[in-house]
Amino acid sequence: MTDTIISLDSVNPIEFFGVNNGKLDLLKKKFPLLKILSRGTQIKISGAPEQIETAKEKIELIVQYLERNGNLSENYFEQILGGDDATTVDNFVERNPNDILVFGPNGKTVRARTANQKRMVAAADKNDIVFAIGPAGTGKTYTAVALAVRALKNKVVKKIILTRPAVEAGESLGFLPGDLKEKIDPYLRPLYDALDDMIPADKLGYYMTTRTIEIAPLAYMRGRTLDNAFIILDEAQNTNDLQLKMFLTRIGANAKAIITGDPTQIDLPRNQQSGLDKGIRILKDIDGIAHIQLDEEDVVRHKLVKAIIKAYDKEHERLEELQANHHQHHRR
Repeated sequence: MTDTIISLDSVNPIEFFGVNNGKLDLLKKKFPLLKILSRGTQIKISGAPEQIETAKEKIELIVQYLERNGNLSENYFEQILGGDDATTVDNFVERNPNDILVFGPNGKTVRARTANQKRMVAAADKNDIVFAIGPAGTGKTYTAVALAVRALKNKVVKKIILTRPAVEAGESLGFLPGDLKEKIDPYLRPLYDALDDMIPADKLGYYMTTRTIEIAPLAYMRGRTLDNAFIILDEAQNTNDLQLKMFLTRIGANAKAIITGDPTQIDLPRNQQSGLDKGIRILKDIDGIAHIQLDEEDVVRHKLVKAIIKAYDKEHERLEELQANHHQHHRR
Protein backbone atom coordinates (compact mmCIF):
# COMPACT_ATOMS: atom_id res chain seq x y z
CA MET A 1 0.00 0.00 0.00
CA THR A 2 1.29 3.43 -0.85
CA ASP A 3 -0.09 6.92 -0.37
CA THR A 4 -0.04 9.85 -2.76
CA ILE A 5 -1.26 13.39 -2.26
CA ILE A 6 -2.30 15.46 -5.29
CA SER A 7 -2.74 19.20 -4.97
CA LEU A 8 -5.62 20.99 -6.70
CA ASP A 9 -4.35 24.51 -5.96
CA SER A 10 -4.51 25.63 -9.58
CA VAL A 11 -8.25 24.94 -10.01
CA ASN A 12 -11.51 25.54 -8.19
CA PRO A 13 -11.85 22.46 -5.96
CA ILE A 14 -15.67 22.70 -6.07
CA GLU A 15 -15.48 22.33 -9.87
CA PHE A 16 -13.26 19.28 -9.41
CA PHE A 17 -15.24 17.52 -6.68
CA GLY A 18 -18.68 18.48 -8.03
CA VAL A 19 -21.88 19.44 -6.25
CA ASN A 20 -22.26 17.21 -3.16
CA ASN A 21 -18.99 15.55 -4.25
CA GLY A 22 -20.77 14.09 -7.31
CA LYS A 23 -17.61 14.01 -9.40
CA LEU A 24 -15.51 12.69 -6.55
CA ASP A 25 -17.97 9.78 -6.27
CA LEU A 26 -17.50 9.07 -10.01
CA LEU A 27 -13.75 8.99 -9.44
CA LYS A 28 -14.15 6.57 -6.52
CA LYS A 29 -16.44 4.36 -8.61
CA LYS A 30 -13.87 4.29 -11.43
CA PHE A 31 -11.12 3.14 -8.99
CA PRO A 32 -12.94 0.88 -6.51
CA LEU A 33 -9.71 -0.64 -5.17
CA LEU A 34 -8.24 2.72 -4.14
CA LYS A 35 -9.06 4.73 -1.07
CA ILE A 36 -9.65 8.31 -2.25
CA LEU A 37 -10.12 11.15 0.25
CA SER A 38 -10.60 14.85 -0.39
CA ARG A 39 -9.02 17.34 1.98
CA GLY A 40 -9.60 20.97 1.12
CA THR A 41 -7.58 21.53 -2.03
CA GLN A 42 -5.90 18.12 -1.92
CA ILE A 43 -6.72 14.54 -2.80
CA LYS A 44 -5.16 11.69 -0.87
CA ILE A 45 -5.03 8.33 -2.64
CA SER A 46 -4.01 5.03 -1.02
CA GLY A 47 -3.67 1.64 -2.68
CA ALA A 48 -1.60 -0.39 -5.14
CA PRO A 49 1.10 1.72 -6.89
CA GLU A 50 0.05 0.92 -10.50
CA GLN A 51 -3.60 1.75 -9.71
CA ILE A 52 -2.51 5.02 -8.10
CA GLU A 53 -0.46 5.84 -11.20
CA THR A 54 -3.52 5.42 -13.51
CA ALA A 55 -5.75 7.47 -11.20
CA LYS A 56 -3.09 10.15 -10.99
CA GLU A 57 -2.87 10.41 -14.80
CA LYS A 58 -6.63 10.84 -15.05
CA ILE A 59 -6.72 13.44 -12.25
CA GLU A 60 -3.91 15.40 -13.89
CA LEU A 61 -5.82 15.43 -17.19
CA ILE A 62 -8.94 16.70 -15.43
CA VAL A 63 -6.90 19.41 -13.69
CA GLN A 64 -5.31 20.38 -17.03
CA TYR A 65 -8.75 20.57 -18.57
CA LEU A 66 -10.09 22.73 -15.73
CA GLU A 67 -7.10 25.07 -15.94
CA ARG A 68 -8.02 25.79 -19.56
CA ASN A 69 -11.79 25.76 -19.41
CA GLY A 70 -12.71 26.70 -15.85
CA ASN A 71 -15.58 24.25 -15.65
CA LEU A 72 -16.33 20.64 -16.41
CA SER A 73 -19.68 18.84 -16.57
CA GLU A 74 -20.14 15.42 -14.96
CA ASN A 75 -20.53 13.96 -18.45
CA TYR A 76 -17.13 15.30 -19.54
CA PHE A 77 -15.64 14.19 -16.24
CA GLU A 78 -16.87 10.66 -16.91
CA GLN A 79 -15.60 10.77 -20.47
CA ILE A 80 -12.11 11.76 -19.39
CA LEU A 81 -12.14 8.97 -16.78
CA GLY A 82 -13.47 6.54 -19.37
CA GLY A 83 -10.92 7.34 -22.10
CA ASP A 84 -8.96 4.12 -22.61
CA ASP A 85 -5.64 5.54 -23.62
CA ALA A 86 -4.16 8.86 -22.65
CA THR A 87 -4.00 10.03 -26.26
CA THR A 88 -7.75 10.22 -26.77
CA VAL A 89 -8.12 12.25 -23.62
CA ASP A 90 -5.11 14.31 -24.56
CA ASN A 91 -6.71 15.34 -27.83
CA PHE A 92 -9.85 16.05 -25.91
CA VAL A 93 -8.05 18.42 -23.55
CA GLU A 94 -5.78 19.95 -26.16
CA ARG A 95 -8.39 20.77 -28.74
CA ASN A 96 -11.18 21.78 -26.49
CA PRO A 97 -10.98 25.57 -26.54
CA ASN A 98 -11.37 25.42 -30.33
CA ASP A 99 -14.30 23.03 -30.13
CA ILE A 100 -16.81 25.81 -29.60
CA LEU A 101 -19.15 25.88 -32.59
CA VAL A 102 -21.50 28.65 -31.51
CA PHE A 103 -21.71 31.20 -28.72
CA GLY A 104 -25.38 31.09 -27.82
CA PRO A 105 -27.51 33.54 -25.81
CA ASN A 106 -26.47 34.28 -22.18
CA GLY A 107 -22.89 33.24 -22.78
CA LYS A 108 -23.83 29.61 -23.45
CA THR A 109 -21.22 27.81 -25.51
CA VAL A 110 -22.26 25.07 -27.89
CA ARG A 111 -19.51 22.61 -28.69
CA ALA A 112 -18.88 19.11 -29.92
CA ARG A 113 -18.72 17.16 -26.69
CA THR A 114 -17.77 13.61 -27.62
CA ALA A 115 -15.25 11.94 -29.91
CA ASN A 116 -17.86 11.06 -32.54
CA GLN A 117 -19.48 14.50 -32.43
CA LYS A 118 -16.01 15.91 -33.13
CA ARG A 119 -15.68 13.47 -36.03
CA MET A 120 -19.00 14.77 -37.29
CA VAL A 121 -17.70 18.37 -37.18
CA ALA A 122 -14.48 17.40 -38.97
CA ALA A 123 -16.46 15.45 -41.60
CA ALA A 124 -18.81 18.39 -42.23
CA ASP A 125 -15.82 20.71 -42.69
CA LYS A 126 -14.36 18.45 -45.38
CA ASN A 127 -17.48 17.06 -47.10
CA ASP A 128 -20.64 18.57 -48.57
CA ILE A 129 -22.87 15.69 -47.49
CA VAL A 130 -22.63 13.92 -44.14
CA PHE A 131 -24.72 11.02 -42.85
CA ALA A 132 -24.77 11.04 -39.02
CA ILE A 133 -26.34 7.83 -37.77
CA GLY A 134 -26.95 6.75 -34.19
CA PRO A 135 -29.46 6.33 -31.37
CA ALA A 136 -31.50 9.04 -29.66
CA GLY A 137 -29.63 11.39 -27.39
CA THR A 138 -26.26 11.13 -29.13
CA GLY A 139 -26.40 14.79 -30.18
CA LYS A 140 -26.66 14.20 -33.95
CA THR A 141 -29.40 16.77 -34.58
CA TYR A 142 -27.99 19.24 -32.05
CA THR A 143 -24.49 19.10 -33.54
CA ALA A 144 -25.91 19.37 -37.06
CA VAL A 145 -27.93 22.48 -36.13
CA ALA A 146 -24.85 24.01 -34.46
CA LEU A 147 -22.83 23.44 -37.64
CA ALA A 148 -25.57 25.09 -39.70
CA VAL A 149 -25.74 28.11 -37.38
CA ARG A 150 -21.95 28.42 -37.45
CA ALA A 151 -21.98 28.35 -41.28
CA LEU A 152 -24.67 31.05 -41.36
CA LYS A 153 -22.84 33.28 -38.85
CA ASN A 154 -19.58 32.87 -40.77
CA LYS A 155 -21.42 33.73 -44.02
CA VAL A 156 -20.46 30.39 -45.56
CA VAL A 157 -24.14 29.94 -46.48
CA LYS A 158 -27.04 32.39 -46.85
CA LYS A 159 -29.76 30.23 -45.32
CA ILE A 160 -30.53 27.22 -43.18
CA ILE A 161 -33.23 24.71 -44.06
CA LEU A 162 -34.27 22.18 -41.44
CA THR A 163 -36.58 19.41 -42.50
CA ARG A 164 -38.10 16.16 -41.28
CA PRO A 165 -40.30 13.62 -43.02
CA ALA A 166 -43.80 14.14 -41.58
CA VAL A 167 -44.38 10.66 -40.24
CA GLU A 168 -45.90 10.95 -36.82
CA ALA A 169 -45.41 8.09 -34.42
CA GLY A 170 -48.73 6.44 -35.01
CA GLU A 171 -50.87 9.47 -35.82
CA SER A 172 -51.68 10.82 -39.22
CA LEU A 173 -51.27 14.59 -39.52
CA GLY A 174 -54.67 14.71 -41.23
CA PHE A 175 -56.45 14.11 -37.96
CA LEU A 176 -54.73 16.82 -36.01
CA PRO A 177 -56.63 20.06 -35.43
CA GLY A 178 -55.36 23.49 -36.48
CA ASP A 179 -53.70 24.89 -39.55
CA LEU A 180 -50.62 23.34 -41.08
CA LYS A 181 -48.13 25.40 -39.06
CA GLU A 182 -49.74 24.24 -35.83
CA LYS A 183 -49.85 20.67 -37.06
CA ILE A 184 -46.25 20.61 -38.08
CA ASP A 185 -44.80 22.59 -35.17
CA PRO A 186 -44.90 19.96 -32.42
CA TYR A 187 -43.31 17.54 -34.81
CA LEU A 188 -40.49 19.94 -35.69
CA ARG A 189 -40.10 21.09 -32.08
CA PRO A 190 -36.68 19.48 -31.46
CA LEU A 191 -35.26 21.59 -34.29
CA TYR A 192 -36.68 24.79 -32.76
CA ASP A 193 -35.33 23.77 -29.35
CA ALA A 194 -31.81 23.38 -30.72
CA LEU A 195 -32.01 26.78 -32.45
CA ASP A 196 -33.28 28.41 -29.24
CA ASP A 197 -30.05 27.37 -27.53
CA MET A 198 -27.94 28.99 -30.22
CA ILE A 199 -29.64 32.16 -31.43
CA PRO A 200 -31.24 34.93 -29.31
CA ALA A 201 -35.06 34.86 -29.56
CA ASP A 202 -35.48 38.20 -31.36
CA LYS A 203 -32.84 37.34 -33.93
CA LEU A 204 -34.32 33.89 -34.46
CA GLY A 205 -37.74 35.49 -35.05
CA TYR A 206 -36.19 37.80 -37.63
CA TYR A 207 -34.42 34.91 -39.39
CA MET A 208 -37.67 32.94 -39.51
CA THR A 209 -39.75 35.79 -40.96
CA THR A 210 -37.13 36.57 -43.61
CA ARG A 211 -36.86 32.81 -44.31
CA THR A 212 -33.13 32.90 -43.66
CA ILE A 213 -33.98 29.95 -41.45
CA GLU A 214 -36.74 27.72 -42.69
CA ILE A 215 -38.23 24.72 -40.90
CA ALA A 216 -40.50 22.61 -43.08
CA PRO A 217 -41.71 19.06 -43.66
CA LEU A 218 -39.74 17.15 -46.27
CA ALA A 219 -42.62 17.20 -48.79
CA TYR A 220 -42.00 20.97 -49.17
CA MET A 221 -38.58 20.34 -50.65
CA ARG A 222 -39.94 18.78 -53.83
CA GLY A 223 -39.25 20.79 -56.97
CA ARG A 224 -36.83 23.20 -55.29
CA THR A 225 -33.13 23.57 -55.84
CA LEU A 226 -31.33 24.63 -52.71
CA ASP A 227 -28.31 26.85 -53.35
CA ASN A 228 -26.08 28.58 -50.77
CA ALA A 229 -27.88 26.71 -48.02
CA PHE A 230 -27.08 24.46 -45.11
CA ILE A 231 -29.76 21.76 -45.18
CA ILE A 232 -30.48 19.26 -42.43
CA LEU A 233 -32.68 16.25 -42.99
CA ASP A 234 -33.52 14.96 -39.52
CA GLU A 235 -35.08 11.56 -38.65
CA ALA A 236 -34.09 10.28 -42.10
CA GLN A 237 -34.95 6.69 -41.12
CA ASN A 238 -38.56 7.74 -41.80
CA THR A 239 -37.91 8.59 -45.44
CA ASN A 240 -38.60 6.04 -48.13
CA ASP A 241 -36.26 5.44 -51.02
CA LEU A 242 -37.79 8.07 -53.34
CA GLN A 243 -37.97 10.77 -50.67
CA LEU A 244 -34.31 10.38 -49.73
CA LYS A 245 -33.25 10.45 -53.39
CA MET A 246 -35.49 13.51 -53.95
CA PHE A 247 -33.87 15.27 -50.99
CA LEU A 248 -30.29 14.47 -52.00
CA THR A 249 -30.88 15.65 -55.55
CA ARG A 250 -32.22 19.05 -54.35
CA ILE A 251 -28.76 20.11 -53.24
CA GLY A 252 -27.54 23.01 -55.34
CA ALA A 253 -24.35 25.04 -55.70
CA ASN A 254 -22.45 25.91 -52.52
CA ALA A 255 -24.80 23.88 -50.35
CA LYS A 256 -24.06 21.51 -47.50
CA ALA A 257 -26.32 18.79 -46.16
CA ILE A 258 -26.37 16.68 -43.03
CA ILE A 259 -28.67 13.68 -42.87
CA THR A 260 -29.33 12.34 -39.39
CA GLY A 261 -31.15 9.15 -38.52
CA ASP A 262 -31.62 6.27 -36.13
CA PRO A 263 -32.31 3.03 -38.04
CA THR A 264 -33.66 1.41 -34.86
CA GLN A 265 -36.56 3.89 -34.55
CA ILE A 266 -38.50 3.61 -37.80
CA ASP A 267 -42.05 5.01 -37.57
CA LEU A 268 -43.10 4.16 -41.13
CA PRO A 269 -46.18 2.05 -41.84
CA ARG A 270 -45.39 -1.70 -41.96
CA ASN A 271 -45.52 -1.93 -45.75
CA GLN A 272 -43.02 0.89 -46.30
CA GLN A 273 -39.26 0.37 -46.33
CA SER A 274 -36.93 2.98 -44.90
CA GLY A 275 -34.70 4.44 -47.61
CA LEU A 276 -31.89 5.23 -45.17
CA ASP A 277 -30.06 1.88 -45.10
CA LYS A 278 -30.09 1.63 -48.88
CA GLY A 279 -28.98 5.27 -49.23
CA ILE A 280 -26.03 4.71 -46.90
CA ARG A 281 -25.10 1.48 -48.67
CA ILE A 282 -25.10 2.79 -52.24
CA LEU A 283 -23.46 6.14 -51.40
CA LYS A 284 -20.73 4.86 -49.11
CA ASP A 285 -17.83 5.12 -51.56
CA ILE A 286 -18.60 8.50 -53.09
CA ASP A 287 -15.98 11.16 -52.52
CA GLY A 288 -17.47 14.15 -50.72
CA ILE A 289 -20.03 12.10 -48.79
CA ALA A 290 -19.03 11.16 -45.23
CA HIS A 291 -20.60 8.67 -42.83
CA ILE A 292 -20.34 9.10 -39.07
CA GLN A 293 -21.65 6.49 -36.67
CA LEU A 294 -22.58 7.65 -33.16
CA ASP A 295 -23.24 5.20 -30.33
CA GLU A 296 -24.27 5.09 -26.69
CA GLU A 297 -20.88 6.54 -25.67
CA ASP A 298 -22.03 9.81 -27.26
CA VAL A 299 -25.19 10.11 -25.18
CA VAL A 300 -25.05 13.42 -23.37
CA ARG A 301 -28.48 13.13 -21.77
CA HIS A 302 -29.21 11.65 -18.36
CA LYS A 303 -26.77 8.84 -17.57
CA LEU A 304 -29.66 6.33 -17.46
CA VAL A 305 -30.22 6.91 -21.19
CA LYS A 306 -26.96 5.05 -21.90
CA ALA A 307 -28.14 2.05 -19.90
CA ILE A 308 -31.55 2.13 -21.60
CA ILE A 309 -29.98 2.15 -25.11
CA LYS A 310 -27.71 -0.76 -24.16
CA ALA A 311 -30.68 -2.78 -22.87
CA TYR A 312 -32.66 -2.23 -26.10
CA ASP A 313 -29.62 -3.08 -28.24
CA LYS A 314 -29.20 -6.33 -26.34
CA GLU A 315 -32.85 -7.24 -26.89
CA HIS A 316 -32.54 -6.35 -30.59
CA GLU A 317 -29.55 -8.72 -30.93
CA ARG A 318 -31.44 -11.46 -29.05
CA LEU A 319 -34.41 -11.23 -31.44
CA GLU A 320 -32.17 -11.25 -34.50
CA GLU A 321 -30.44 -14.37 -33.19
CA LEU A 322 -33.82 -16.03 -32.59
CA GLN A 323 -34.94 -15.22 -36.12
CA ALA A 324 -31.70 -16.52 -37.60
CA ASN A 325 -32.03 -19.79 -35.65
CA HIS A 326 -35.67 -20.05 -36.69
CA HIS A 327 -34.72 -19.74 -40.39
CA GLN A 328 -31.98 -22.34 -40.06
CA HIS A 329 -34.36 -24.72 -38.35
CA HIS A 330 -36.87 -24.37 -41.22
CA ARG A 331 -34.25 -24.95 -43.88
CA ARG A 332 -33.34 -28.35 -42.50
